[in-house]
Amino acid sequence: MTEKTYSVSGMSCGHCAASITEEVMAVPGVTTVDVDVPSGLVTVHGESLDDAAVGAAIVEAGYEVTDAVRNAAV
Repeated sequence: MTEKTYSVSGMSCGHCAASITEEVMAVPGVTTVDVDVPSGLVTVHGESLDDAAVGAAIVEAGYEVTDAVRNAAV
């Protein structure tokens, strides 16, 4: 299992978190998504995660990925 955390700008509420979660969960290989609105961090867990696909899903939800903060094998 892989864990990747992204810094995302523009999030301000629970609706933001729900929108990002819905879009990112549709990316193949994603098993869970944790959105921390106050810190602006989105942590994604799964197998063979594709940074470009996750980033595109976040953009599709209406937000901007400002950085891939950290990646870890879990």
